[in-house]
Amino acid sequence: MQDFQVTDNVGQDRMRNFSIISHVDHGKSTLSDRILELTGAVDPRHMREQYLDSMDIERERGITIKAQNVRVKWKNYVLHLIDTPGHVDFGYEVSRSLAACEGVILLVDASQGIQAQTLANCYLAIDHDLEIVVALNKIDLPAADPIRCASEIEQVLGLSSTQILSISAKTGRGVPELLDAVIERIPAPKGDEKAPLQALIFDSYFDQYRGVISSVRVVNGELRSGSKLRFLQAKVTHDLEEVGVRTPDPVAVKKLGPGEVGYIIANVRDVGEARSGETVSNADNPALAALPGYRQPKPMVYCGIYPIDGDEFPDLREALLKLKLNDASVTYEPETSGALGFGFRCGFLGLLHMEIVRERLEREFNLSLIATSPSVEYSVTLKNGTVKVVDNPNDLPQSHEVDAIEEPLLKATIITPSTYTGVIMELCQSRRGELVKMEYLSPERVELIYKIPLAEVVVDFFDALKSRTKGYASLDYEPAGNQSASLVKVDVLINGVTVDAFSTIVHKAKAEDYGRKMTTKLKELIPRQLFDVPIQSAINGRIVSRETVKARRKDVIAKCYGGDISRKRKLLEKQKEGKKRMKSIGRVEVPQEAFIAALKLED
Repeated sequence: MQDFQVTDNVGQDRMRNFSIISHVDHGKSTLSDRILELTGAVDPRHMREQYLDSMDIERERGITIKAQNVRVKWKNYVLHLIDTPGHVDFGYEVSRSLAACEGVILLVDASQGIQAQTLANCYLAIDHDLEIVVALNKIDLPAADPIRCASEIEQVLGLSSTQILSISAKTGRGVPELLDAVIERIPAPKGDEKAPLQALIFDSYFDQYRGVISSVRVVNGELRSGSKLRFLQAKVTHDLEEVGVRTPDPVAVKKLGPGEVGYIIANVRDVGEARSGETVSNADNPALAALPGYRQPKPMVYCGIYPIDGDEFPDLREALLKLKLNDASVTYEPETSGALGFGFRCGFLGLLHMEIVRERLEREFNLSLIATSPSVEYSVTLKNGTVKVVDNPNDLPQSHEVDAIEEPLLKATIITPSTYTGVIMELCQSRRGELVKMEYLSPERVELIYKIPLAEVVVDFFDALKSRTKGYASLDYEPAGNQSASLVKVDVLINGVTVDAFSTIVHKAKAEDYGRKMTTKLKELIPRQLFDVPIQSAINGRIVSRETVKARRKDVIAKCYGGDISRKRKLLEKQKEGKKRMKSIGRVEVPQEAFIAALKLED
């Protein structure tokens, strides 16, 4: 292993801070692994794939969810590397990471070329005024076409093809040259060592033994172990217990200077005091102004999260508080459901983000949870002129009170091989999409831009897109304002009682079809009772579909061997009366699978 003294006093001119950005599954984590190996940061005996991905869920799904930072040494230069997620739902993680960097490595798969998220992340880096080093990855694959991909990059992004490097992150080919290019092209950080301390917190997580551990980028001044820190936005003071760097294992150091990236432990127990975007300064000589921080992300998808066991509600509240520290894009507020009891209405950046957060809550905090159907935020204008924002279908006013409903739109960018153009246009039109632009990036690849209602995208649009294009199409989206639409609320009644967890807002043209699918699905999922259970869907109080879960039949006349028919009839009438009474007082238990299946109504 390379001898690397993290306490070496390295000048700013010998530092480079950079992120790796790309579309999902283009090899960011694999490149990070090769850089760790090449710089000797990890002992070969301890090396494993996706080394920086610390969560089990990241390894199982093969995606990066949390940005991870590591400090390595290459040719007497100190490199701070941040590995970022690639999925559109985690774009907020990327934007936070870029604030701690002066440059990026833009990784493009040489067999697939530019994808939608490649463009989105590249424009994000340009907005942050960062230097971009482009590398074509996977050049050892038989399907790789680096010449075509390089010309695409030159045409679409305006980056010179002569500056594009070719690498194989899997074998390590070209990675040393890439690190050399990082040193040559990415500028050194700037900062005044003698100015009052300004350090930006760009990530935090809660450790039950040591409290809040925050990742920081020092902009000005020095961060010294043992000093007293002032958190400028929270307006609180804490003693700095430990300052260190990740190599990738945490290593304590005496100080961090301008331009350095590391972590701090300051005995913070209130998780709200060390949020992402907070500025840290010295208590005895604080900076006059906080750093700009981050734009608060706006949730796009909402759902209710409830504990299966009502006694776990306080545990869920504490878990959400700690998770928000680690993932600032989650929002939540308490709500009550007649069917599910006490829970929280949570906001997420997308459906994958929602799935990941629910899974993390269950795994990391040992909770058993139910999530309701996802919904989006609607702007409802009432007949008296007031405007109400609704993200929960159960808060939608009665139809006679509503004058108009506006739904959020997305600008969806789809990049696909041209052979799939027809099926994609058909899919978008079936989801009420409107074509904005169509442009050929090359003879084989086309970019389609559609305006589509957010509600049509969040549930299964991505899955449908991938299945229709055999996985070759890529999707990126961003908010594009609101539009007026004809929307109604669909309620589901089980045994005559409205189950608010299944209520949803859909377009009027699709409402009856949605109701039929829901009742059919629930008929399969709800177990048989000792009485008939009607499952109905209703629009504005009008029943539009019905299915019945037939009762379990007990053969009460089995003991009658022949004899008068009146005896059998008497027993059957008695059973009938009992079932009628049971139906009036009986309560139907809906299994958890039914709530989960409500998210996945197949076309």
